[in-house]
Amino acid sequence: MIHIPRSIYQKMIEHARREAPIECCGILGGKDETVQKSFEIKNVESSPVQFLMDPQEQFNAIEVMGNSSMEMVAIYHSHPHTIPFPSETDVQKTLDPRMPTVIISLKEKHEPVVKAFRISKEAICLEEIEVI
Repeated sequence: MIHIPRSIYQKMIEHARREAPIECCGILGGKDETVQKSFEIKNVESSPVQFLMDPQEQFNAIEVMGNSSMEMVAIYHSHPHTIPFPSETDVQKTLDPRMPTVIISLKEKHEPVVKAFRISKEAICLEEIEVI
């Protein structure tokens, strides 16, 4: 289970809305599956159907986490036009099936839906999110 403070949860949704119609992406840092900080990372693909994190911004986020005794809790991205379920591209691009992926769906404009998954080539498993 991933524990996300309400302020960070809302910040992710705002990030997704701000970047629409392209996918937003970012990293959630913290400890013991509890998020302490979100890092908005530029989607260098500028695509509505896939993302690629800017390598320098990703490196900077990892450095800040390391200096703050945090670890990567999850990555996140948005689906501006589709449901919050991993796409075929998400499955193909997953590097670490142990790392949860949070997906923010803006399909229903007034009711964003946020879900988390552990994604591997063999299976997609729902991961619980607790907003704290």
